[in-house]
Amino acid sequence: MELATFGAGCFWGIELRFSELDGVVATDVGYMGGHLDEPSYQQVCTDSTGHAEVVQITFDPTKVNYEQLLNCFWQWHDPTTLNRQGPDVGSQYRSAIFYHSDAQKLLAQQSMEEITQLALFANPLVTTLEPAATFWRAEEYHQDYLKKRGMSSCHI
Repeated sequence: MELATFGAGCFWGIELRFSELDGVVATDVGYMGGHLDEPSYQQVCTDSTGHAEVVQITFDPTKVNYEQLLNCFWQWHDPTTLNRQGPDVGSQYRSAIFYHSDAQKLLAQQSMEEITQLALFANPLVTTLEPAATFWRAEEYHQDYLKKRGMSSCHI
């Protein structure tokens, strides 16, 4: 099993989508990339801790590879809006790839370059590429939030 961690705005929607992929064994939502240990949702929402809302994915690379996860990541959010996804604003909603290995870093860089060269988006990418740091699992009520409520999206 391997880990992948992505920030793509609010973590509820992206968690649901990744959890439905064949080869994804588990998803957890939480916080990464900040300077405060054991941050709470309320603290992260102040946009002062430096954390991003993220989904951490445990996946079986024999069933789904990292490149496929990256392709989904690009399709399922807007990587051209700085610190914003839809109505959610703040650095905690940034588009971010947190790599867990040199191989993931290289694949993410290549993917970003390809998207830029192909001009797949009207605006330039603002996605950050950051080394994976401590993953702080979000409070239990955030885990599988949409699934627990029978919802397929949190966007209006």
